[in-house]
Amino acid sequence: MLAAVLVVGGLLGLVASFALTQDDFTLLGNPTAHLMCSISATLQCGRNILSWQGKVFGFPNPLLGLMTFPAPLVVGVALLGRVRLPRWYWLVFNLGMWFAMGFIAWLAYESIFHLGTLCPWCAVVYAAVIPMWLTVTVHNMTQGRVGAALQRIGAAITPWTLLITALLYAVILAAAQANLNILASL
Repeated sequence: MLAAVLVVGGLLGLVASFALTQDDFTLLGNPTAHLMCSISATLQCGRNILSWQGKVFGFPNPLLGLMTFPAPLVVGVALLGRVRLPRWYWLVFNLGMWFAMGFIAWLAYESIFHLGTLCPWCAVVYAAVIPMWLTVTVHNMTQGRVGAALQRIGAAITPWTLLITALLYAVILAAAQANLNILASL
């Protein structure tokens, strides 16, 4: 299951990052251009792309996605090929997943509560990162890579990863609905 989550998540994140990068280039040429992701005033990408949050590291955030989403894709393919990765690699990879999770949580908060939008392509990135972060973290726990004390906890969480993922999706959607009334904008 871990390999499949990483391959699918890596592909989804890469596609969304590519689409956001294209939209970013479109807006560079014409800041008032209508983007394909613009469904309504609250379901759109333009406001997010043009905001300071959209380039928090000094360059467009989607470029970060283009650079990093190949990593889970490659790890997933390696796992399908039965490649055994060393403990240090799993720990560094998991740190990257924690960074990704923290970053998308912050971006979702900023988007919903400060920018007043839910960016559809960004939501695809959230949908890709959440299960990858959770599955890699729980996998490292069950394998004892982050300490023997967490091994039992990881084993107990494993059957619940799908439900936890769905709950995290629901939190984002509920926040968007409560603050933006997304359903009314469809």
